[in-house]
Amino acid sequence: VWMLAWREWIRFFRQRHRVIGALGQPILFWLLFGTGMHSAFRGGDQDFMTYYLPGTIALILLFTAIFATISIIEDRREGFLQNVLVAPVPRWTIAAGKILGGGAIAWVQAMIFLGLALAVGSVPLTASLLGVVLMMALAALALTALGVFFAWPMESTQGFHAIMNLVLMPLWLLSGAFFPIPQPNGASPVGQWVMHWLMRLNPMSYMIAGMRRMLGAAVESAEVWMPSLAASWLVTCGFLLVTCWLAARVVLKPAKGDLK
Repeated sequence: VWMLAWREWIRFFRQRHRVIGALGQPILFWLLFGTGMHSAFRGGDQDFMTYYLPGTIALILLFTAIFATISIIEDRREGFLQNVLVAPVPRWTIAAGKILGGGAIAWVQAMIFLGLALAVGSVPLTASLLGVVLMMALAALALTALGVFFAWPMESTQGFHAIMNLVLMPLWLLSGAFFPIPQPNGASPVGQWVMHWLMRLNPMSYMIAGMRRMLGAAVESAEVWMPSLAASWLVTCGFLLVTCWLAARVVLKPAKGDLK
């Protein structure tokens, strides 16, 4: 497990374009959307950059998890994965090494961004930052495990990109990262109720809401739905357990390209 995780570290930081892509694009989004949507945002006394900060952290975690787990397909094509599969170790340790290595990389990149936000004054230096750091770690492991679950059966990077566009990116877009999740009422149309429950059942909504509460960026209003901090911790931990179980299960099951 440790050697596979360490290999992910070495491989990631030797490919500088992956570092720049996983960290640079979310920061660019944060700056562009934060300044461009400032006047249109209605969230009390705070500005949009402060509100959007947890969503940017989640995007960094998601991008890094995608880049880390896509290496599974490359390892299978290059023959490295076949060498690991014939080693006298349980197959679940392969999933554990990938999750630990990719999750650690995602967490470190999110920590770098959080440090930059502290340096420019967008985040106050309080004791609640310890909770944010811990939730970032849980979210990084959960998203990496989800990436392993999708990447393991894939035989091509094109198929993984299709899954990313179909599942992983909507998972972030429907998490309340941009705007507060509206609370529908009896007169609301059916589409608004459907969208509300899609966002409410999205585990990333709870990750972002938890970080938002601990960073003091929560929007409290009767027209806005936002989970409590206890619910955010509970759902995040449950999501981590479920995704790790799914990743271990899919790795234990022989894939089509294992023996190629």
